[in-house]
Amino acid sequence: MDLQLNDKTALITGSNRGTGEIIARTLAVEGVIVIVHSNEPDLATEVSETIDGAYAVFGDISSETGCEAVTRQVMEHTAGVDILVNNYGTAEMARWETSSTADWLDSYQRNVLSAARLSQAMIPAMRERGWGRIIQLGTIGSHQPNNIMPQYYAAKGALATMGVSLAKELSGTGITVNTVSPGLVHTAEVETAYRARASRKGWGDDWEGIVERLVEEDYPNPCGRIAAREEIADIVVFLASPRAGFINGQNLRVDGGAVSYV
Repeated sequence: MDLQLNDKTALITGSNRGTGEIIARTLAVEGVIVIVHSNEPDLATEVSETIDGAYAVFGDISSETGCEAVTRQVMEHTAGVDILVNNYGTAEMARWETSSTADWLDSYQRNVLSAARLSQAMIPAMRERGWGRIIQLGTIGSHQPNNIMPQYYAAKGALATMGVSLAKELSGTGITVNTVSPGLVHTAEVETAYRARASRKGWGDDWEGIVERLVEEDYPNPCGRIAAREEIADIVVFLASPRAGFINGQNLRVDGGAVSYV
């Protein structure tokens, strides 16, 4: 299938590593000119130098100043992007008994306002072209939040709500807004954490065996596994394409069926 993405330009926040990096690389394979972002200098450049035609920008987008810096750099390279992937976000450990007001505000800055500010900055060029895609990276915790990390799940719930509101605001502009909400994804951090847990519990060191136990104890789902980063990237890239033009204002779960309501 031709996704008709040749010569589109995309900014992918937090794409110097993890799922964001895979999203950037997958978009590039489809002919998109990608802009790799990191909060710190040099990290984005290391990735962008391995992708043909890519640019690098940096700035701590949990702050207004950082978002402004990223926007300036994007405009130095382009006349505005066609696709904005708000991938950046953090999930800091906290509990109801110990989370502070500062923890809640910080999570909102990182997971909601970073996306809101950059959306506001990138929308004018999309409006002018009459076409654009804004894709947020959420979590199935916005459908089914846990009791730990309450500030994170509250922020991601706000991100999903924001996406629906923004889709309505952009009615008739040719710009669509969707949220992709993964379940547990196989990242380096997830593997490190579960290998440490496996060592404590005597599960052995075979990764496939560890996945069986983590699915059984923490993440039961009909697929019987966790997602690969590429599986998240594929749905993001499809949503970014003209082929997905009638999918709008949605919060799409990519969770192997873990959340079991219609």
